[in-house]
Amino acid sequence: MSAARPLTALRAIAVTATLPLLLTACGYGSDAEKDKSADKPAPAGAEGKKLSAPEVRIGYFPNLTHATALVGIQEGLIAKELGATTIKPQTFNAGPSEIEALNGGSLDIGFIGPSPSINGYVKSKSTNLRIISGSASGGVKLVVNPDKIKTLDDIKGKKIATPQKGNTQDVAFLNWIGTKGWNVDPESGKGDVSVVRTDNKVTPDAYKQGSIDGAWVPEPTASKLVSEGAKVLLDETDLW
Repeated sequence: MSAARPLTALRAIAVTATLPLLLTACGYGSDAEKDKSADKPAPAGAEGKKLSAPEVRIGYFPNLTHATALVGIQEGLIAKELGATTIKPQTFNAGPSEIEALNGGSLDIGFIGPSPSINGYVKSKSTNLRIISGSASGGVKLVVNPDKIKTLDDIKGKKIATPQKGNTQDVAFLNWIGTKGWNVDPESGKGDVSVVRTDNKVTPDAYKQGSIDGAWVPEPTASKLVSEGAKVLLDETDLW
């Protein structure tokens, strides 16, 4: 990244979850949250000059599927590689809003799932985003209310949450629904299964209140639901 062209010329994305990838772009995400541990300079004693930009804005999710970014930033591993260049982290709920930030210019690097990454790459006609590398695989589960759902076939007619329309878990769940021969409108989420797009932060409360019967979500949201009495019905790694 540091040698061939200025960082601001092309954004990058690291793809996480089922299919690992990485992209960079520009943009403002409506649900972006400034990481309180942001503005991390290189650790004391770090060597090296600044890269082609004085700071690098990195986006990721507070999920286990983004452990590469979480650990890399917390432990100073990424800062060490960037030398004197300052890191500005931002957290997001799901990929579409982070792609928006990349395309809008408020991010330089994003750790994102494959579905939004590929969509963003295609929509920018390969001029604004570039997939750089893989990052992670796995860490996503289908968790359900065991009183209402005993088997995978019982998903039909139920309300299942995903993090955001068009994010990787949403696309994966819609694909799985299709393999079962059920029909769901991808825009509205209505059909043989009700796909309820819900922010990961509020999904556990939605489950407790009974407004959803389960969720296709990454960790740690899946485990939070289990702590509320939900049961893991399917681990995504069993599918692909």
